[in-house]
Amino acid sequence: ASYSYTRKPAGDGKIIYPPGVKEITDKISNDEVVKRLKMVVKTYMDMDQDSEEEKQQYLGLALHLASEFFLRNPNKDVRLLVACCLADIFRIYAPEAPYTSHDKLKDIFLFITRQLKGLEDTKSPQFNRYFYLLENLAWVKSYNICFELEDCNEIFIQLFKTLFSVINNSHNQKVQMHMMDLMSSIIMEGDGVTQELLDTILINLIPAHKNLNKQAYDLAKTLLKRTVQTIETCIANFFNQVLVMGKSSVSDLSEHVFDLIQELFAIDPMLLTSVMPQLEFKLKSNDGEERLAVVRLLAKLFGAKDSELASQNRPLWQCFLGRFNDIHVPVRLECVKFASHCLMNHPDLARDLTEYLKVRSHDPEEAIRHDVIVTIINAGRKDLNLVNDQLLGFVRERTLDKRWRVRKEAMMGLAQLYKKYCLHHEAGKESAQKISWIKDKLLHIYYQNSIDDKLLVEKIFAQYMVPHSLDTEEKMKCLYYLYACLDTNAVKALNEMWKCQNMLRGLVKELLDLHKLPVSEANNTAMFGKLMSIAKNLPDAGKAQDFMKKFNQVLGEDEKLRVQLEMLISPTCSCKQAEICVREITRKLTFPKQPTNPFLEMVKFLLERIAPVHIDSEAISALVKLLNKSIEGTADDDEEGVTPDTAIRSGLELLKVLSFTHPTAFHSAETYESLLQCLKMEDDKVAEAAIQIFRNTGQKIETELQQIRSTLIPILHQKAKRGTPHQAKQAVHCIHAIFNNKEVQLAQIFEPLSRSLNADVPEQLITPLVSLGHISMLAPDQFASPMKSIVANFIVKDLLMNDRSVGNKNGKLWTTDEEVSPEVLAKVQAIKLLVRWLLGMKNNQSKSANSTLRLLSAMLVSEGDLTEQKKISKSDMSRLRLAAGGAIMKLAQEPCYHDIITPEQFQLCGLVINDECYQVRQIFAQKLHLALVKLMLPLEYLAVFALCAKDPVKERRAHARQCLLKNISVRREYIKQNPLAQEKLVSLLPEYVVPYMIHLLAHDPDFTKPQEYEQLKDIKECLWFMLEVLMTKNENNSHAFLRKMVENIKQTKDAQCPEDAKANEKLYIVCDVALFVIANKSTACHLDSPKEPVLPSKFFLVQDKPKTAPVLGAVNKPLTVPGRRIFTKTTTVSDTTSNTSTNSSPLSSTINKNSPRSFRVTSNVCHSNSSVTSESTESRAQENNENPVIKNDESKKASSTFTLHIFLTSQSFMCFNPVLFSRRKRATTRLQTPKLRWSNGVAVPPKRPLLLPWPRKMERRRRQRVEAEAGREPPTPTPTRRRSPSTSRCPNSSSRTTREQRDRLTCRGERRWKLPASAWSSELTALPCLSNRKSGEEAGRAVEPGVLSPASEAHRQVEQWSRPACPYL
Repeated sequence: ASYSYTRKPAGDGKIIYPPGVKEITDKISNDEVVKRLKMVVKTYMDMDQDSEEEKQQYLGLALHLASEFFLRNPNKDVRLLVACCLADIFRIYAPEAPYTSHDKLKDIFLFITRQLKGLEDTKSPQFNRYFYLLENLAWVKSYNICFELEDCNEIFIQLFKTLFSVINNSHNQKVQMHMMDLMSSIIMEGDGVTQELLDTILINLIPAHKNLNKQAYDLAKTLLKRTVQTIETCIANFFNQVLVMGKSSVSDLSEHVFDLIQELFAIDPMLLTSVMPQLEFKLKSNDGEERLAVVRLLAKLFGAKDSELASQNRPLWQCFLGRFNDIHVPVRLECVKFASHCLMNHPDLARDLTEYLKVRSHDPEEAIRHDVIVTIINAGRKDLNLVNDQLLGFVRERTLDKRWRVRKEAMMGLAQLYKKYCLHHEAGKESAQKISWIKDKLLHIYYQNSIDDKLLVEKIFAQYMVPHSLDTEEKMKCLYYLYACLDTNAVKALNEMWKCQNMLRGLVKELLDLHKLPVSEANNTAMFGKLMSIAKNLPDAGKAQDFMKKFNQVLGEDEKLRVQLEMLISPTCSCKQAEICVREITRKLTFPKQPTNPFLEMVKFLLERIAPVHIDSEAISALVKLLNKSIEGTADDDEEGVTPDTAIRSGLELLKVLSFTHPTAFHSAETYESLLQCLKMEDDKVAEAAIQIFRNTGQKIETELQQIRSTLIPILHQKAKRGTPHQAKQAVHCIHAIFNNKEVQLAQIFEPLSRSLNADVPEQLITPLVSLGHISMLAPDQFASPMKSIVANFIVKDLLMNDRSVGNKNGKLWTTDEEVSPEVLAKVQAIKLLVRWLLGMKNNQSKSANSTLRLLSAMLVSEGDLTEQKKISKSDMSRLRLAAGGAIMKLAQEPCYHDIITPEQFQLCGLVINDECYQVRQIFAQKLHLALVKLMLPLEYLAVFALCAKDPVKERRAHARQCLLKNISVRREYIKQNPLAQEKLVSLLPEYVVPYMIHLLAHDPDFTKPQEYEQLKDIKECLWFMLEVLMTKNENNSHAFLRKMVENIKQTKDAQCPEDAKANEKLYIVCDVALFVIANKSTACHLDSPKEPVLPSKFFLVQDKPKTAPVLGAVNKPLTVPGRRIFTKTTTVSDTTSNTSTNSSPLSSTINKNSPRSFRVTSNVCHSNSSVTSESTESRAQENNENPVIKNDESKKASSTFTLHIFLTSQSFMCFNPVLFSRRKRATTRLQTPKLRWSNGVAVPPKRPLLLPWPRKMERRRRQRVEAEAGREPPTPTPTRRRSPSTSRCPNSSSRTTREQRDRLTCRGERRWKLPASAWSSELTALPCLSNRKSGEEAGRAVEPGVLSPASEAHRQVEQWSRPACPYL
């Protein structure tokens, strides 16, 4: 075959070969061709550009090597050698190539490019020749010749693809360098980079390709860095078309644009100088997913460790921060996640992020609030200096989040920070001081009602605050100084935590004791009660009950398990032993084949709460040693941030608390010796705590530690006689608790103290009074009689009834304890002595309690100045009022004294909560709450909180409401958990507080004028304050029960003053307001009451039913019923209402003639029974005789009904309830405020009725039903619609209702007062009255329209539902 050449050789046209090289043609074998080519390669390698003669000599050979025979030779070695020759030819003949044809040049370079694929195998024998080829091309920059070709881009693309595909981790740095030189020269020396060539480079940055060939990624990365100045424009053009113009077809990489931006930014931010403004445009896209993608990208760019993008491009940074408030939830979530990396890598941006994180910490999405916490905590764990106080404050707020997941994350995060920086001091004291508040905050969460919160606090305390894994000495040191640094509320929470754990241990012990008893029904009932109580202390009470039943079943079947559990809750169980017991119990309940075991998890919760992981005998000894070191001054108190005095005091307080929960652990001579040293210290608090520890733990001192006993007795005697009041109290109780001969010991204290009482020296009187009071309470049989003479002759006559000194007249209502005069302090203790004496006797045989109650009442009436000599200062009077009110409340806790407390005394006591002194109100309310929440006070005292609605301080009202909520929830829970409580519902059910509240408000001293709008408004506020809490849930139809209870009260008289018409009037008016509040709070209050309420006879007097008038006596008399006012043209109206049991007297209303514009309506209400006064009889006769005009002198006794109606329908009353407010428009369509006109100086209401009538259709149906029941033939109904006679459709109702259901609906289908059908005539005055519904002789008797037989059933029902004070309800 013959081949054509690009150009003829010079000279004679023969191809000159190097010496020793024969002609290379297709006639020879491949091996021979390779052999000869190697010699040619050697020749070209040795030539340089200056060898002009040789260049001309071998020009023909150069052209021959570019022939098709060589370029398309199938032999790989031949092609490699030819490529090496061609590369050398380009080197030698540079800058002018011997090939002039563009096509030939293209073929040659594509041929050379194909040979470069041999670089892939570094272990190939020919790799050195491939490397030589690459090196030669890179050094000479041979590919630059291609710029002259039109389709050079094809060659470059092929070259770049080849190089990126062959590079691998076996190549050394030289190979990568030559590849880089070769490609960079093409980019930098060309006119530009086409999109296809750019794609060839950028595709290696995509994550998928990046993971496949890391070396290709590094090569592209290095190439871009080297050519940044040249390629940046091309990159900007690419992103501009994709991002701004939306031309995704310009490149196959358009869908990876954000990944490319991230990689390019990481390579060199200069590559994206022109691209970043385009991202700001994308951040404002309407597509949420697109915004999300841009936010994810920018989050990585801004959050990169060495990124300066935020400072270099502030507009983009501010636009990005705006996405924290994006409407799309995933966008906000992504922004919050970014903040963590930003805080850790760029602390300088924390200020910009803080405000946006604050907003997101209140985000409505739970996941976002959760991630805000994670972001801040992660940054804080890396370095506490990365998070400022404001960011930590956001986490602090979220500990009270409504979602458990968020609360848990916040609490655990703070616990981790505390352990790292406060417990281990990893960042020094300054960082520890910065977050010193964490320990208090975490313990404060124990106040929350959620059991999950409580359990998590216990877990945090055991694992992070005082890690149970530490050895005993380190653990107790940690606890000792932690307790010293806690604030007051945190200390209370920690004490409560130990108390709850101890209570739960007691429940488990009682359950195990029940397992030892024989099986019986009573035993099973008792077990069930214990299981329910235990379940309440575990998360998810519903599941906890089931799991505890199962656990109880396992305990009954497995005796070894019971033994382990008994050992765990034993008072002598050590911490190490507790861990072993928990491990064994868990192992027995573990099922290997069950991956998740919720039953086991619930049991673990129980075990964690009852296991003594901190306190045992060894731990108490370690605490006592720490206390001794603090006393001796050898402890590290200052290094721990507390003073020695604080450490000693708090250490003893800690031991005092532990003496309640772990008394057995204190029983050692060493511990008691240290406590005796504390008793001798000058600090009163320290000595008081030490005495209390002896009181709680010293039951075995008398029998086992005689030396301690002999030392302790004189100290206790001395403290009881001359110590502080608190020390005296604890000393007396300690003697009574730990000594067998307590009578002798107490007598040795009582006798000298009783003889030394001297009212002239009040400073020395306080401690003796405290000791005497507690002695008489603890040993009443022994000291009751001597105390009676002391009380009569000294306490009352000499001390309380005399004012020896003149108080400070500074006008203050309250002063500190140090500023109170000793005489007043002695009087306060005297009042407490009286109470303790009576509580010890627990009987009133000597009538001493009556006298004491009268004394206390007199003190309250006189506002604390019992002698009324005005010697006592106002602040001292406040102290005495508080003491008197507290004393009555204390006596009420004893049943025998509660029975003799009169309503007047109860009211005086309750009014203390409205005292003019803020501190008196505060302390009294706290005492009242504590006594009520422990179920120690009768239910009637809960009504006192209703008076808190008058408190001018908003915080006091909020506190009172919280007390109400707590007390009501405690009582409801007690009723649920105790089946026997059903028999005592009258004293436990919170709804039964309403009668007491109504009676208390009716006797409020401020409620003097029922016609005064402001007074009625105060009554409404007090009622609403209580009813709002009671009516939060309509459990068991309690709203109807409340309504029925108030209605029943209206059928009674005030037992406190049954014959006082004004008192009864005020009682009924309060009932009316209460009914209106209930009706507008609930739409279900008109249903049937679930139970007939029981009213306290101590406060309400039930009246006998009156004799009914004869039927004929009522004929032709106008009917006066609630909701209707009968007017004549020239007279005023008289209304009458009736009670369930009695007929009520008519209510006359008139207007003061002298004040026509601002009129006032007054009333006198009296309930008529079988013996009615002559005045009321005459008044009734006048009313029935066409209602003549009432004279002016009688107007002073007129009805207050009209004023009350105006008050109840006024805008201020209707707007106080949001439920009523939403129904206001509907209500006003049925209830109209009357407009008066004047005639001859008398106000005459309009002729139209106050309540609008039914529609005609309902009236027609009602008349048909009435006539049918009365035995008449009803008129033929209109044949347009036929319905069943037993059912009818209510207006605006699409379902059929029975007659009884229809009677409960108004004409508009709205629920109003639940009245019997026969009572509708009294509710809607425009209708004629109904006939009776009785069968027999009376049923057939015709009744004239407008006349209702008093003897009929309908009349009694009308009377039952009428209300005497306000006919407009």
